Amino acid sequence: MDGGSPRPPRRPEREGSYNYDIESMDGSGAGGVPPWRPQNGSSEALLRYGDGAGAGDRGSTYEPLLRKRTMNTTSQIAIVGANVCPIESLDYEVVENDLFKQDWRSRKKKQIFQYVVLKWSLVLLIGLLTGVVGFFNNLAVENIAGLKLLRTSDLMLKGRYIKAFFVYGGCNLVLAASAAAICAYIAPAAAGSGIPEVKAYLNGVDAYSILAPSTLFVKIFGSILGVSAGFVLGKEGPMVHTGACIANLLGQGGSRKYHLTCNWLRYFKNDRDRRDLITCGSAAGVAAAFRAPVGGVLFALEEAASWWRSALLWRTFFTTAVVAVVLRGLIEFCRSGKCGLFGQGGLIMFDLSSTVATYSTPDLIVIIVLGIIGGIFGGLFNFLLDKILRVYSIINERGAPFKILLTITISVITSMCSYGLPWLAACTRCPVDAVEQCPTVGRSGNYKNFQCPPGYYNDLASLFFNTNDDAIRNLFSNGTETEFRMSSLFIFFTAIYCLGLVTYGVAVPSGLFIPVILAGATYGRIVGTLLGSISDLDPGLFALLGAASFLGGTMRMTVSVCVILLELTNDLPMLPLVMLVLLISKTIADNFNKGVYDQIVVMKGLPFMEAHAEPYMRHLVAGDVVSGPLITFSGVEKVGNIVHALRITGHNGFPVVDEPPITETPELVGLVTRSHLLVLLNSKNFMKGRVKTSGSFVLRRFGAFDFAKPGSGKGLKIEDLDFTDEEMDMYVDLHPITNTSPYTVVETMSLAKAAILFRELGLRHLLVVPKAPDRPPIVGILTRHDFMPEHIHSLFPNLNPHKYHSASMAG
Repeated sequence: MDGGSPRPPRRPEREGSYNYDIESMDGSGAGGVPPWRPQNGSSEALLRYGDGAGAGDRGSTYEPLLRKRTMNTTSQIAIVGANVCPIESLDYEVVENDLFKQDWRSRKKKQIFQYVVLKWSLVLLIGLLTGVVGFFNNLAVENIAGLKLLRTSDLMLKGRYIKAFFVYGGCNLVLAASAAAICAYIAPAAAGSGIPEVKAYLNGVDAYSILAPSTLFVKIFGSILGVSAGFVLGKEGPMVHTGACIANLLGQGGSRKYHLTCNWLRYFKNDRDRRDLITCGSAAGVAAAFRAPVGGVLFALEEAASWWRSALLWRTFFTTAVVAVVLRGLIEFCRSGKCGLFGQGGLIMFDLSSTVATYSTPDLIVIIVLGIIGGIFGGLFNFLLDKILRVYSIINERGAPFKILLTITISVITSMCSYGLPWLAACTRCPVDAVEQCPTVGRSGNYKNFQCPPGYYNDLASLFFNTNDDAIRNLFSNGTETEFRMSSLFIFFTAIYCLGLVTYGVAVPSGLFIPVILAGATYGRIVGTLLGSISDLDPGLFALLGAASFLGGTMRMTVSVCVILLELTNDLPMLPLVMLVLLISKTIADNFNKGVYDQIVVMKGLPFMEAHAEPYMRHLVAGDVVSGPLITFSGVEKVGNIVHALRITGHNGFPVVDEPPITETPELVGLVTRSHLLVLLNSKNFMKGRVKTSGSFVLRRFGAFDFAKPGSGKGLKIEDLDFTDEEMDMYVDLHPITNTSPYTVVETMSLAKAAILFRELGLRHLLVVPKAPDRPPIVGILTRHDFMPEHIHSLFPNLNPHKYHSASMAG
């Protein structure tokens, strides 16, 4: 990139125009101009539109994903068409005020030991509960779906095919409608995978209700109902969200709304500790879904967490180890036949260790072909999914009945495909050397009878007329070179690819891992069969490599997917080939678009901070994007001024500046947060004169835990407080609750450098100070949304990000 290129001109100030402060709309704390305040000083627009983030107004406006947005709305647009609601940033920074310092000075070794023990106890509980929930999910799915398939098979064996279809389709319809109803009416945020939401939360984005207890409830039971309904979706993505919800519920000390609270968890009422616990929860979710403890740790490291440290590695590893032990114990218990149709299969585990993987140079050619196909199919899958989800948002925004109707429609289509397409496959005579019973009756297997006479089986039915886990197990099975016809594999791949696209986005908890593994394993077998003349690998191994290539092409994860697949299949000799196919498919797909979860984060309007700064940010400085005039408070401020500022803005951070006569010249004291101001105002310890105190009352009256972050949506709001006219004219000393060491940057720092600093430190507010000493002590505040491309483009419409990106790539 040419460092000498001119910096874009500052935006012109237009008389009477509206200066949009994007972060204020979010409520995450800019100390800049209140949202929609006209630059001519009128507050009419502000009062008319208001700021939902500060007042707790969740809003009722809808905005479909299909519409082109010229600026970042900072609102969560759920894939299922949930209402627009405000988003706040999480505050991972340690607030070093007088209360914090006194608290740490007064802590004894016993209290520190108690904190450490409680933290390890919490990660133990997260592992135990997530493991139990993961087992319960699989137990319920195997029994519900198994009973449905058994009833349908019994009717087909009697030749009652039409009734069998109505029983099969009717069960799917009831299960799908039930899942959509509880999701649409109880917790719309539970729809979809949940991985994008967890990823955004760990990046510092606190969207409304994504980790609430109601979301946890719907995630568990909605996932069970949705998978049992025969949808082409998985429960693995929802398990990640479930683990995060469990961690959040434990970390915030329960739920006041549902009268489940534990005051002894007050140590963890802050965003930093909750972030660590939710990272452990997401890792536990992967471990519970795939029985892959190491893969869970790597998933949290590679995909979920934005900040990592060595202590967190130990905790996530301990959590996933607990999950593995719990699952192993519960599965052993079920081997005695006490778990109904759960059987010995249980959680998906595709053991390929009996296949000896010997490969040569010609095999590598086939692997490269698989990687290229996976990259192309993955990029196409993400492109089509983006278009479909934007169309779905128009349907879903009409309300819960339309969400349920869309889900029912997809359920009917899925049932017709699952029941109707196997009729296109010809019956195949059972092999004489079959290891298992042919055809298999009353259980899963490779040889489904379906409509065939005795001694024959329907290979397409063994894929369609099974649970998704059993279908993958059939595709991964070794020694089955001739058991699946090419025509059947082509039909199954086309159906699964299309159904996976149209299913994700309906109002049920749904994961993408299983549809992607199914489709990838199918074309892996196809490629292995077509190129079998130059390769000696088993078709089951080709299915594994095909699944890896499609996972790499859609999700763009490498290390974690590689380890998860190896833990699933217990096939360590395949490690080099899986690594190769993942690298090739990801490289090919990256030329088309982003990974599927990154795309969904953008579609939902979640302000995600990338690990790298965009090239065009190097042409701007920090002072270019801050908004003004600032709303600042004096160190000793009038109560009425604070109350008025809190009522008319949604800001969560305000600079505190000492002015004469307290100091000789204006001096930046630090930053005070909205939540701390509300607690202090609620105590009503006001003064009649503007005099700086020692803060002893605050230190005696309050403890650090009085200012701790409450549970979801349960904190004090300015509307909860009432003041007399006399109180409004009094003063309050803000020094004891002011963070005296906020992070600051000079206004001439490049925006790219400021963005990297902001993300790496996990900040919510970054103060911009002037370069010249004779100016006011603060220029503005940089917050998450000041770094968003939509915000920057709205300030500099003539800035062409693509030009700078191309120049940097060429350089």
